[in-house]
Amino acid sequence: MRKLSIGMLLSGLTVLLITCTAVPEPLVVGFWNVENLFDLEDDPEKRDEEFARGGRKNMTQAILDQKLAHMAEVLTDLNADVVGLAEVENRKVLEMLNAAYPLRNYSIVHYNSPDERGIDVALLYDAGRLKVLSSNPVRVEIGNPTRDILHVIGKYAGQKLHIFVNHWPSHWGGTEETFPLRVKTARILRAQVDKILKTDPDAEILIMGDLNDAPTDPSVRMHLGTTFDNLAVHAAKTKPALLWNLMEPYEGRENGTTYKYRGVDKNIDQIIVSPGLTDDKGLRIVAGSITIIDAPKYRQQEGDYKGYPFRFWAGDRLLGGYSDHMAIRVALERK
Repeated sequence: MRKLSIGMLLSGLTVLLITCTAVPEPLVVGFWNVENLFDLEDDPEKRDEEFARGGRKNMTQAILDQKLAHMAEVLTDLNADVVGLAEVENRKVLEMLNAAYPLRNYSIVHYNSPDERGIDVALLYDAGRLKVLSSNPVRVEIGNPTRDILHVIGKYAGQKLHIFVNHWPSHWGGTEETFPLRVKTARILRAQVDKILKTDPDAEILIMGDLNDAPTDPSVRMHLGTTFDNLAVHAAKTKPALLWNLMEPYEGRENGTTYKYRGVDKNIDQIIVSPGLTDDKGLRIVAGSITIIDAPKYRQQEGDYKGYPFRFWAGDRLLGGYSDHMAIRVALERK
């Protein structure tokens, strides 16, 4: 009996040791511009009346429920532990979305921004996979009221991870006229990144969002300081550090990018990471894991807009699709 007890004890200790040293499952991080998720109330401090009851879109609870159900389909296919969202009105609609998506019970990080339409960015996260240590909105002072950048600091597999969720100013009013606004936003974000890297050069930083410019546009490439070359990011050790834009596999595609406008395919929804996610310490990007969540149901299959993301609204006309943007995701693992 004594030998059996010692054997059982040793087996138990072995199992415990293996459990304690087991590498956790990769952390899946996604982003999606959901295309105007508003509640049905008319907020007098926002330009949200078109989506309110009695507004020009003739919104009803049934239409909002359809919107939420379609969003839950995308979240199911995204299957992410952490999801950055753009174009959400408030915490109320995020709670509605959480209720419509029963496969996870996400925790929510959201701040009301000064955007005149009332659309914000937010972060949904599985608290069993990511522990959020702190969060704050980064005010984007560019002369026009716009959405904040959301900065969340979390911990996964014992490692600190900085997450920035973005929705840069749109091209509304003209590309040339609005380009300086995106440049200013890029510089504000870059200042936040440099502040972190100055304290911790190996900091692991993940930037995601609808940048409203392509990866090769100067706002992203020059002013944010990105490249498609992950080896250059890891090897350069330059100051300021280069950031790795993960979207290269989807560049130059037709009918396979995150967004399409006037017949031009663009990857304006992007995931970008710091050198800390390319080295041999802490966390790293799982090779080949960057993915656009694509399927025939998410794109229009006929007509003049064949290949475009199947959006929910076309002006004031209800199409009943999903969004004018495709969702994206990537996976991180402990080295």
